[in-house]
Amino acid sequence: MANTKSAKKRVRSDARKRLRNLMVRSRVKTFIRKAEEAIRAGDASAAEAVRLACSELDKAATKGVIHRNNAARRKSRLMAKFNKASAAA
Repeated sequence: MANTKSAKKRVRSDARKRLRNLMVRSRVKTFIRKAEEAIRAGDASAAEAVRLACSELDKAATKGVIHRNNAARRKSRLMAKFNKASAAA
């Protein structure tokens, strides 16, 4: 357990950051899932869903919740799925 005043403060701030990171990661996963479902269903709204998912990934990377390369990789994979589905349609 933390003994010093600064260590106790660090525990509190880490707890706040952890909650924020959980919320952002959850939001990213939700948007990616919605985009992938729209792509699979062949909806006309798939392009908009992909755009929103990419935006959420960029926001998470900007906040430092995920690494920028992680965001870029996920966006690339999502766009590849979208382009493949668009070409098939």
